[in-house]
Amino acid sequence: MAIFYAFKKKKVPRMMKLCIIVGVLIIVFLYGIIEEFQADQSLSMYSGSYSLMDGETGRVLIGKEETMPMANASTTKILTCIVTLESCNLDEVVTISANAASQPKVRMGLKEGEKYSLKDMLYGLMLESYNDCAVAIAEHVAGDTEGFAKMLNEKAKALGCKDTYFITPNGLDAEDSNGFHHTTAEDLCKIMAYCTWESPMSKEFLKITQTRNYASFVNRNAFLNQMDGVLTGKTGFTNKAGYCYVAAMEINGEKYCIALLACGWPNNKNYKWQDARTLFEYGMDHYDKKQLDVSVPEQNIWIGGSVGTPCFSLLNKKGVLKLQSETRKYHLLIGEDDVLEQEIILYTDETPPISKGQRMGICNVYIGNILVDTIPLTATDDVYIWGWKEIFDTIFYQFLTFSL
Repeated sequence: MAIFYAFKKKKVPRMMKLCIIVGVLIIVFLYGIIEEFQADQSLSMYSGSYSLMDGETGRVLIGKEETMPMANASTTKILTCIVTLESCNLDEVVTISANAASQPKVRMGLKEGEKYSLKDMLYGLMLESYNDCAVAIAEHVAGDTEGFAKMLNEKAKALGCKDTYFITPNGLDAEDSNGFHHTTAEDLCKIMAYCTWESPMSKEFLKITQTRNYASFVNRNAFLNQMDGVLTGKTGFTNKAGYCYVAAMEINGEKYCIALLACGWPNNKNYKWQDARTLFEYGMDHYDKKQLDVSVPEQNIWIGGSVGTPCFSLLNKKGVLKLQSETRKYHLLIGEDDVLEQEIILYTDETPPISKGQRMGICNVYIGNILVDTIPLTATDDVYIWGWKEIFDTIFYQFLTFSL
């Protein structure tokens, strides 16, 4: 009202009035957009791509461009380490090749013909991130780096990674006819979850990556000392990838994995520590591990193909079969808006005879888009088709029972 009063009082030219009104409307409109945009930005992050994952179910709790393929530098070495641990014994002897000795910095300074234990090579790989150790390990395990890259990619695929392609065992930038060396923040979290909790060699992986000092090696994962509950992590940097970081945390029974890609370039190497803390704190602030009981409602299914088919149960005396399931308990990371959803699939094509306890359907339990469990739905009774023989046998059995 004050604006229009001023127009009238001072006799502002009509065109100026129109410009002022349009300007005010634009400001109001932009303010609304900015306010809405800010409301959508729950995290202040430096990383171009990131993911926070529930380490138990594999559910992405929050992310940004988490499925975008990106260079990932030395975070590759977590998969190099776990594949090696699952393939070899730590006391095996590694002979250094000319190729391994020629790798660029960061390197241990290996010389062609030298011999080291595989254990020493793995500590150099994970604590100091030595590139020559990575190549020496790859050649020892698979004969050459190409064969080892194939092992890495097969393992990544087996873990459910959707867009990971590794060419080098150390994460140095590379490209071939199939693409460039890359992964995604989501895939990298999956790999870390496997290394930390699921692999049969997880204990050995954690023992190596949690060691602060080994011989002359110093662990470069400074974040191990910055937050309670941090179990493991691996840094990385190349000119293409920028600073990268992957880590796992377990606290109060809650398991989290984070992956940060393109988290700044020199001189911003500490951005990754800030982003790591932000993601882990987000998980702890917004999620709690809770027990949830899931019971599937009793289901009925028609057996026999058509209403006129003489299918009977001794208990129900009809062609409708009841299905039941067991109640299951889950301990899951749950946010305020999270609910478990059920998808019931019935096997309507099954025909008699059907035995009590036979699976006749399933109930898929989801949280978000992640399948938590599949609960079988089973028949509560035997079901069979009554022909003349079955009718006669039943009548005869009932007659004998009554007579006795």
